[in-house]
Amino acid sequence: MLRDRLDERIQSFSHRDATVNILHIDCSPRATSYSRQLSGAVVDRLLSTHPGACVKRRDLGRDPIPHTEPAYAHALSSRNALVEGQKDSATQLSECLILEIEDADTLVIGTPMNNFTVPSVLKAWIDQIVRIGRSFAPTESGEKIGLLKDRPVYIAVASGGIYTGNRAKQPDFLTPYLSAALGCIGLTTLQFLSLQGTSFFTAEQLAIEQETLLSSLRTAN
Repeated sequence: MLRDRLDERIQSFSHRDATVNILHIDCSPRATSYSRQLSGAVVDRLLSTHPGACVKRRDLGRDPIPHTEPAYAHALSSRNALVEGQKDSATQLSECLILEIEDADTLVIGTPMNNFTVPSVLKAWIDQIVRIGRSFAPTESGEKIGLLKDRPVYIAVASGGIYTGNRAKQPDFLTPYLSAALGCIGLTTLQFLSLQGTSFFTAEQLAIEQETLLSSLRTAN
């Protein structure tokens, strides 16, 4: 079965509960990165509310998925090509990643801000999950309608500089991009938790800021 083959690509559950499933995605290649620490703290906070929840890991930083390959790009080039691509392995990775989202009640994404926007490993993931006819559908007027059920998405962002508020010194293309890309497939309940200034604030200051961010976490009981 296709689903059985896809499941071989997915890491095993680290916690098990039949009611709440959390998909935890990290994007930094650094094991001790601030975005990893923050996303892990978000997951811990969610587990304090749902202690038996099931956490599934997708580590794009340490195990990146390939960027768009020729077969997948061809499958998206026309309706007929897409039908053929769904019969072979062209859309297999895309299907695997979309199924991971559909199986989750909550998503937690940890990512650094790289050069004002998302790292390439996260962009590669987005290019696979935003798929015409599967996760979104176009309207006659050219709009895109999300086909996935909405669910909470917590996005833990770490940046060396500051990009929000009065002290902002750099542009932010990450927040609007992720809002548009995830919204396109139906994920609109997003909460961004931004740990900024990691290149010049002290560890103590960043720890205090992380706790402030966690205290703002909106979780469903």
